[in-house]
Amino acid sequence: MIALVLTGTFMVVEVIGGIISGSLALLADAGHMLTDTMALALAAMAFQVGKRPPDGKLTFGYQRFQILAAFVNGLSLLAVVGWILYEAIHRLIVPIEILGETMLVVAAAGLVVNLVSFAVLHSGDQENLNIRGAALHVAGDLLGSVAAMVAALVIIYTGWTLIDPILSVAVAALILKSAWALVKRSGHILLEGAPEWLDVKAMQERIVAGVPGVCEIHHVHIWGLTPQELMLTMHMSVTDEATSQSDVLRDTKKFLKTEYGIGHATIEVDVDGCSDHQVSRGLTTPI
Repeated sequence: MIALVLTGTFMVVEVIGGIISGSLALLADAGHMLTDTMALALAAMAFQVGKRPPDGKLTFGYQRFQILAAFVNGLSLLAVVGWILYEAIHRLIVPIEILGETMLVVAAAGLVVNLVSFAVLHSGDQENLNIRGAALHVAGDLLGSVAAMVAALVIIYTGWTLIDPILSVAVAALILKSAWALVKRSGHILLEGAPEWLDVKAMQERIVAGVPGVCEIHHVHIWGLTPQELMLTMHMSVTDEATSQSDVLRDTKKFLKTEYGIGHATIEVDVDGCSDHQVSRGLTTPI
């Protein structure tokens, strides 16, 4: 909320400064700050929605809304990059007069605002994609302010106005890299992908080797509501020497929680072969 208020307020100042000075770098940064304002508002709303408990319609709760917000924020960053590139090409073809002094004052003020906002967001949980998405937006603004200051100084001392669109393109390239990484990671979670750091096959082998009574694992599915809330379902066969299925299940869930941070695991113990395979072959009647 602190970052939202700071960004939204200064966005208006930057729009006015960009129009008066004629600077694309300022207008591009103002356009970016507009998406930041919306992104921060969406992120704040996502946190509030994510606190709602599960219900009959959304049995896993509302935490995934944070990932959806991060995905939308990443897409909005890509749109901003496209707009900056379009305007920069137009300015390179048709240069306009730019008031360097006005541009420098507004850009310097924007740098201070963005530094405060970034510091506030960076102090939060960096594994949370919602916070990371908001921080990336503000980091893009910070880079835009630095670029605008450099462009203003060049214009003041040399009169070379083409530096303004050139630096805007450089900032757009930096934003593009971060935006694509955010879209890719949040999209991976929305598609129920396994965590990037997790080797599922190696995990299966470790469970068989490390949990007494487990002889085979298959039908493993692992995903996350968020990067912090991992979930798993799998089938497991136990050895004849196993003391009891409940003991093996308890030890397996403890292993998954301790070694992989998986707090929600649903495990089916196969007796006389995999029941799913039997159903698919018509050997049993599904319930």
